[in-house]
Amino acid sequence: MPKHRPTIADIAARAGVSKVAVSYALNDRPGVSPATRSAIKAIAREIGWRPNSAARALTRARADAVGLALCRPARLLGVEPFFMELISGIESELSPRGCALLLQVVTDPAQELEVYRRWWGEGRVDGVFLTDLRGPDPRIEGVAELGLPAVVIGHPSAAGPLPAVWSDDAAAVRDTFAYLTALGHRSVARVAGMPELSHTALRDRAQREVCAELGLGDPVIVHTGYSGEDGAHATRRLISSPRRPTAVVYDNDIMAVAGLSVAQEMGLDVPGDLSLVAWDDSQLSRVVRPPLTALSRDIPAYGGHAARTLLALVTDGAAEGHEDTTARLEPRGSTGAPRA
Repeated sequence: MPKHRPTIADIAARAGVSKVAVSYALNDRPGVSPATRSAIKAIAREIGWRPNSAARALTRARADAVGLALCRPARLLGVEPFFMELISGIESELSPRGCALLLQVVTDPAQELEVYRRWWGEGRVDGVFLTDLRGPDPRIEGVAELGLPAVVIGHPSAAGPLPAVWSDDAAAVRDTFAYLTALGHRSVARVAGMPELSHTALRDRAQREVCAELGLGDPVIVHTGYSGEDGAHATRRLISSPRRPTAVVYDNDIMAVAGLSVAQEMGLDVPGDLSLVAWDDSQLSRVVRPPLTALSRDIPAYGGHAARTLLALVTDGAAEGHEDTTARLEPRGSTGAPRA
């Protein structure tokens, strides 16, 4: 028997589990097995643990915070505009309501789920955002088991029972390839993101379909990790191949800017020899020369929609998903008719 007032740390030490698991068990929340729950409660009775009334009052109160764990290299987040603009949109909705955003960079989806378990078990968040879904994605079932309110920033086809905020990536792919075909391009490649991501798979599928519809032959897709180095390497491979494409579409602006630099380094004229299109417009896309044709959407508004959906879910216990505006193509100096 501990000489001080028994705490959940004492129970955790005796049971050989984490304090979060003890909290779940003592509060009859999902997240631990029936056998573990029973053992923890038995130890609590044995050492004379009693709930702290002040702590219970705090537990019932809202955290006034939501969480976002990002499974991306921290160095990439510093230069990729998409997530910074998304977070600014989220904050624009949270700040006026006195709600904070907890942000953590993790190395893999398993660690992300563990972060969410810890945040929820410690009462640090009222809900979370899930991004970069994979198929299948264990985070969907994981947050559902915890009873943790969560909103998916991504297509509902991968969101399971969770509400989703998304835009139609397949339509954006079709619009882009139709535009390039109308310019006269018959060989169009795409430098894509990571193949395990659901939105990459959705874009891949749309590209295969539109290539078949437009008679462009087998789709050319190079999967990468989204960095400028990845975009540069993929561009060199495509330019050096025996069947060099006359146009390349990139899944983010960082890779597109790197691809433009490589094309100019190798003596190609953009757009005379090679047309380039960036996914997600940004200041980077507009300040390079020639400025990049880009798929443009209001990313801060996208983040704002996600924040409002999560706040509704936290407050009302239910929320409807939201389909955002499809990205529109903004033609600029990096695209034109291919030379004969």
